[in-house]
Amino acid sequence: MLFLASKSPRRQELLKLITTDFRLVEGEIEEQILTNESAQDFVLRMAIEKAQAGLKNIDHNKDGWVLGSDTVVVINGQVLGKPKDFSDANQMLQLLSNNKHQVLTAVAIVSLTEQFSKVVTTDVEFREISAQEIEAYWQSGEPHDKAGSYGIQGLAGKFVKRIEGSYFSVVGLPLFETECLLKQACYSHKDK
Repeated sequence: MLFLASKSPRRQELLKLITTDFRLVEGEIEEQILTNESAQDFVLRMAIEKAQAGLKNIDHNKDGWVLGSDTVVVINGQVLGKPKDFSDANQMLQLLSNNKHQVLTAVAIVSLTEQFSKVVTTDVEFREISAQEIEAYWQSGEPHDKAGSYGIQGLAGKFVKRIEGSYFSVVGLPLFETECLLKQACYSHKDK
C-alpha cells in the first residue's frame, strides 16, 4: 500500500496522475532550516522526515510505502518558505520580480526497511511584477500557503517568463522522478 504524507491538495492531485491507489497519512514535522544547511540538504531532509513521520502512523501489519515531499524556492542562496503575512510575501515577490530563481522539490519514499529519494531542481525566470500586481495577487489568497509566495499553476503563471526543468516539480511533485522512485522501490500499483 502507498501512503502520501501530505495535506497539499496539489500533491494529492499530482500523485493521482501516477496512481489513485494511495491513502493519506499524517506526516507533520517542524520545518526549520539548520544553521549552514544547504537548500538541497534542507528540502531533502524535510521530505524524508515527512515520510518517516507518516510511516509511524500506518498499520505495520501490512507492507507499506510512505511518500513525503517538500518544495523550496531559492534565490541568491536564500531559501524562501511560505509567507507569514503580506509584508513577507511582498518582499519575496519583489525579490523574484525580473529575476531567475530555483525551485527545489525533494521526494522520499520510505518503508520499514528501505528508503529512496531524489531532489529535482528547476530554474524559473519571472518578468517584472508591479507593486499593484503583488497586492492583487496577495488579495487572491493564492500565495498564502506556497513556497516563495506563488503557485505556478495558478494566477502567478502569468509572471513566468521562462522555465527550465520540471514544471510538475515547481507545482509540488515531479511526476517522472516520483514514478522512477516507485519503480526503484518495486512498488506496483493496481490502477496503472
